[in-house]
This record gives sequence, C-alpha cells and structure tokens, in this order.
Amino acid sequence: MWNRSSFCLKVQKIISGGQTGVDRAALDVALALGLDVGGWCPKGRRAEDGRIPDRYPLTETAEMDYETRTRRNIEDSDGTLILNRGKMEGGTALTADLARQIGKPCLIVALEEGIEPATFQDWLVANSITVLNVAGPRESKRPGMYDAAYDCLKSLFGSP
Repeated sequence: MWNRSSFCLKVQKIISGGQTGVDRAALDVALALGLDVGGWCPKGRRAEDGRIPDRYPLTETAEMDYETRTRRNIEDSDGTLILNRGKMEGGTALTADLARQIGKPCLIVALEEGIEPATFQDWLVANSITVLNVAGPRESKRPGMYDAAYDCLKSLFGSP
C-alpha cells in the first residue's frame, strides 16, 4: 500500500532544469516536502521568463542550450518522470528520446489520464529510483502546466 513515508524513503532527490511549468512545479513540491533538489540548467540560469530564481539550487552547464541541460539531468538521475498534456513535442519529446538513447527508465504521464500513486511507486521501486528527474512542457507551451503538474506531483508524493 502506498504511503508518503515509504515514498520519501525511496526518492531522495528531485532534479529538473528549472524551466517554467513542470520543472519548477517539481522543484517546488520537492522543496515543500523537504527533499533534496538540484539539477542542471543552461549557462546564465536561462529560462523563458528570464533568469531562473536563485532559490532553486541548480548547476549551470557551460552552454546556453537546453539540450545539454536535459542530457545532464537524465544522466545524473536514476529515471525520468515526464508529465505532459497533449501532443509530445519540443523539449518534452527530446527528453523522452534522450532517456531512451541513454538507457534510463522513463515514465510518461498524460495528465488528461492521470496516474495512481501506487502505480508510480511500483515504477520507482522496479527501477530502483532514488534520484528522480522530472520534466515536461514549459508554461508558454501549455498554459496552466505549472498548476496541473504541481497538483499531480502533490498527489503522487503526498501533500506537503
């Protein structure tokens, strides 16, 4: 049976690239839960809304491109959770492709369909995931993604 304490014991760190939308929702939920957070972001802490706020302890890559950041986060994690709504495209599709190429587990959740916390926990356990990369569309591509991702992650992790 799923419970917050067993989840928190399994996942020790949440990483993301700090972009608006899903990335920041993941970091905010993890911070609220008291989990370690981190990840890679582009040089200059580049995001669509300007500089990524310093409250997110991310490490800058040497390059300004998003692909380098995406690859590093996949490589440094045990697996990637992608939260999406609608067609997979852009950086979200790139994340799934890179995870497959690198050989890391990747769970794609269509927010229209949702996912049960027990199913998510089973995936974490089956893949021995303690460092979880969370990715998905930026806010400008899917307006409302931050709120939708935050609510989904709260449900999966247990409310902070």
